[in-house]
Amino acid sequence: MTDIADIPILRVVNLARHVWVNDAPLTILHPGSFDIRKGESVAIVGASGSGKSTLLGLLAGLDTPDAGEVWLSGTELTAMDEDGRAILRGEKIGFVFQSFQLLPLMTALENVMLPLELRLFPDARQRAQYWLERVGLADRRHYRARVLSGGEQQRVAIARAFATNPDLLLADEPTGNLDAETGARLIELLFELNRENGTTLVLVTHDAELATRCSRRLLLQAGRLELSA
Repeated sequence: MTDIADIPILRVVNLARHVWVNDAPLTILHPGSFDIRKGESVAIVGASGSGKSTLLGLLAGLDTPDAGEVWLSGTELTAMDEDGRAILRGEKIGFVFQSFQLLPLMTALENVMLPLELRLFPDARQRAQYWLERVGLADRRHYRARVLSGGEQQRVAIARAFATNPDLLLADEPTGNLDAETGARLIELLFELNRENGTTLVLVTHDAELATRCSRRLLLQAGRLELSA
């Protein structure tokens, strides 16, 4: 019998994606395979247009591949319908996006509470308040998202991502819209929370220095997985 501890949190098998342009297929992601273990921090690196965000969307079940499989915590994500993927995603995955993806007319507290309420957490308000305090925004919790600075909005997004206690955190260029100093502080916070909670972190970035802070790097070049080190 396979020990559950030996099952990768993510297993990717011959995953591929293409789009059709003028009735001809254009390959966005060539077939590639890799495993990610629980608690790892993994950087997906490559130039713009190399397929990084496409790969992240496939790992999250936000997009479907043309070939291959994605397994999340031992369940084949790619074999599920859209509703099934959404349920599993809500249970297992947290997201941090470059564009924050907050609801601008809702307060910081309401934005963090939203995924908790959707999953019927009975202590949604307490959890949201705790995580806003952890990211240093307890005194801004009643401010609408639209009046917060970029750095504050990204901290709200990080609080929202961790509030549901996900097994896997996916971050897509999380400092892309921030100045260097604010971005550096946010990355420190992201890695600190990752270590404290044992959450697996998969980080898309074009920043080579940031990538070296992860335990492993996956390099994409023109849609091909060139290196896993």
